[in-house]
Amino acid sequence: MSEPHPLAVDPQHPLVERVRGICLAYPEAVEVGSWGRPTFRAGKKIFASLAETMDRPFSIVIKPDPAELPAYRQDPLFRVPPYWGAAGWISTDIDGDADWQLIAELIDTSYRQVALKRQLRMLDER
Repeated sequence: MSEPHPLAVDPQHPLVERVRGICLAYPEAVEVGSWGRPTFRAGKKIFASLAETMDRPFSIVIKPDPAELPAYRQDPLFRVPPYWGAAGWISTDIDGDADWQLIAELIDTSYRQVALKRQLRMLDER
């Protein structure tokens, strides 16, 4: 049996709690610990993951609208995260200087990229 991944970020940290509050407000969203990180899923598909790397515990990995990806990749606020970047994901820090309105918008877009049609209907009916 393999060893569990070490925690990349304290799951009870206030910044994690803030992201959790945003993510779990989406229809059928769940939190699953994976690779030592909190991940947030619409069904089985991840729409947000915290702690891009062990060295960046207060960061979030999200999937932007593909049409907006080139602009994000030119913006120094964002990075191409290891493993995820090749599939069109980006990451940014969620430290004290984070623009939380932007973070919420990015989470919304990411959720919409992976959610099932049923989940999107539930979201749009709110």
